[in-house]
Amino acid sequence: MMKNLLLIVTLFFITLGTQAQNKDAKARIEVDGVCLMCKERIEKAAIKTKGVKTAVWDVNTHLLSVIYDERKTNLNTIHQSVADAGHDTKQVTASNEAYASVHGCCKYRDEAVVEEH
Repeated sequence: MMKNLLLIVTLFFITLGTQAQNKDAKARIEVDGVCLMCKERIEKAAIKTKGVKTAVWDVNTHLLSVIYDERKTNLNTIHQSVADAGHDTKQVTASNEAYASVHGCCKYRDEAVVEEH
C-alpha cells in the first residue's frame, strides 16, 4: 500500500513538472546592434538555437522577440547563442573575440559607428 502511494505521488510530481514547461514560450530580449546586418546575424544566431521557433530583432528598439520550446531550450541558452555571434544582451556580454568578428559597420560598442546609423 505504501509503495503504491509513493508511486502515485512520484508520478503526480513528474506530470506536474512536465506540464510546467511551455512548448510555445514567448520572450523579448534586449540585444545590442545597429543595422540590418546585425539584425540578420542576431536572428540567425537565435534561430539556430535548438528549440527556438521564431526570432525577430527590431533595429529601432533593439528587442529580439522569440518563441521557443521550454522543453528544448531556455533563455540563458538563447542569450549565450546571441553573445557567441558577437552581440551583447542585458544578461550576457559577447567575448572580445566574438565582438571582433562582426563587420566594421556593426561595431555597436563604438560611439562613432552608432552615430553613423
